[in-house]
Amino acid sequence: MRILVISDTHIQTKSGKLPPVIQKEASSSDYCLHCGDFTTYRIYEKLEFLTKTYGVCGNMDDDEVHEKLPSKCLIKIEQITLGLIHGGGSPNNLIYYINQEFSKNIDEIDIFVFGHSHLPVNEKIKDKIYFNPGSSTDKVSAPYRSYGIIQINGKSINAKVVKIG
Repeated sequence: MRILVISDTHIQTKSGKLPPVIQKEASSSDYCLHCGDFTTYRIYEKLEFLTKTYGVCGNMDDDEVHEKLPSKCLIKIEQITLGLIHGGGSPNNLIYYINQEFSKNIDEIDIFVFGHSHLPVNEKIKDKIYFNPGSSTDKVSAPYRSYGIIQINGKSINAKVVKIG
């Protein structure tokens, strides 16, 4: 399974234009995970039109996003369990925050997928992968725009951050 991972798109225009590379990647992926800060629910609808999409609300999302999407969720794809969350607080404490938020399910989760900081992360800690795709639309607090691709094959996970040039 091929999964496009995006976060912190912060798209506020009525047209809700996603970057062309994200539209192309969504169309060629089995799933899309959006880690919050859509800003408007219209972005979720556009992604859902392109591929099966899971999303969570973030701190910058409007009321409609908060009403329609959870703050965190567990997703099972093949033999892998993903914990999807936006994140919160200081970027320096995101791993701690995520572990606290998923403390009841931490043993069953293989990969934590999150956003909030705009900083890409692909790190393995104690047999768990922590993956933040960065932001595909801006470079606030990050050296470049980026998105993620996760490949799942049975119990195997291959996650990578892709820089947008």
